[in-house]
Order: sequence, then C-alpha cells, then structure tokens
Amino acid sequence: MEVMTIQHMNVLNNQGLCRRVVVKILTFIPILLSLPAAVWSFFINHFPVRTVEKNTFRFNPATGMVHWNHTNTDEPYTLIVDGLVEQPITLTYKDLTALPQVNQVSDFHCVEGWSVQDVRWGGFRFHEIVKRVEVKKQAQYVLFHSLGETSSYPAGQRHYIESFPLKDLLDPAKECLLALSMDGKPLSHEHGAPLRVVAPYELAYKSIKYVQRIEFIREPKPGWWTLANPIYPINAPVPDHRLRKRRR
Repeated sequence: MEVMTIQHMNVLNNQGLCRRVVVKILTFIPILLSLPAAVWSFFINHFPVRTVEKNTFRFNPATGMVHWNHTNTDEPYTLIVDGLVEQPITLTYKDLTALPQVNQVSDFHCVEGWSVQDVRWGGFRFHEIVKRVEVKKQAQYVLFHSLGETSSYPAGQRHYIESFPLKDLLDPAKECLLALSMDGKPLSHEHGAPLRVVAPYELAYKSIKYVQRIEFIREPKPGWWTLANPIYPINAPVPDHRLRKRRR
C-alpha cells in the first residue's frame, strides 16, 4: 500500500526492481535518521510511496471533492459508516474536520524492517465514530474499505480492505487515529487523502489509506495483503525490539 510494502510488489511482477529500491532505501536510512528536523520533514513529504490502487482519483481538501480521472467527473467525498449498527450514517469531509481533532507523533514501521520516526499526524479518535452510531453487541471487529480499485484482485477483492478488533481501535494505549493530516498539512494523495488509519503498533500495511467506508462486523476478515499472500497475517503487531516506546 505504501513504499513500506515494496516486497509486496511481487504480486505485480516487479520483484527485481523492488529489491534494488529496498537496498537503496536501507543504505540511506541511518543517514536520514540523523538529519535536522527541517530536512527530515522534507524527507517525509517527499519520500517515494507506492500504492496498489490504480491511479483513478484525486481528492481536493479545499473543496471536499473526489475527482475521478477516468470519467473526468467530481463528486463529494463521503464516509459511510454501516454494518452492525442500529443507525448507519454518512459523513462529509467537512463533518470529519469538525470532529474534535487531536495530534500525535508516531513512528511508522515498515514490514521490510525499517521505520520512519516521529511522523506528525492529525485527526480524530475512533470513539468519535462510535458515539454517532449505536453499535450492535455482535460487532466485535471493524472493516475499513478504501476508495478506488486495486491493480490486482486477490481472491476477487477489487479494493483495499483491513480489519481491526473494535476494542483495539478504542484502546487509548493503541494510539489508533483516523488521520486527516500529516506534518501539519492535509494528507496528500500519496499518503492516503482524504482519510487513513494510523495504527502505530501495527506494521504499516494495516494503516489503510483512502478510507471511504467503515463497516462494523462480527468476525475478523483478512485484509488485502493477507488475501494476496498469507505470509502477511491479519494481526501484524510491530516486534517489541523495533519499538522505541513500549506497549502499555
């Protein structure tokens, strides 16, 4: 979903290229971690990222509109919240920015074994969603759905998905965030605009981008990468030795 999943591009038949990119990145990581804050901020904003989504849309935070490239049309972005809830709701981008906002600084841990430290995120906590729908007792998990279509379809799955235990999304110790901004600016397309999940204690493929639907479900469901290759488990906690901040 991002550059942290370069090895995953095996699915897209770019194995040789991906290895070379990973080697180059790993060579420069120690140097980059020692850079001054201003330079590090530039690095975060310009870090090459990749997604498995086709290049079919762009989001404009100034208007709250999604532009669909293939049809040259615009439509308002909406976040659908449904599934095992008594009253499904639909929220606009303006609605999301009007929710109580919080900021946090989190490390970003790639499945390849490297991390980006001290990324500044802004957004809202998941309990703001729960407060606005009456969640049914059967709902133990949450499935996030992305905008757009992926370049390949593992097990017939045409868009990116990821699921989390509901209790984890509500646990303050997990520091999960529904992010609208990074480094003080609205999310760029590359980093998941308009909305993404930030789960600092999970490997980065869990931090789903382009979120357009939140579905409350009964059982866990394999995410896109788990469907593409079972070596990527549904639960992907960051190994303790990689964490600068211990789990509480």
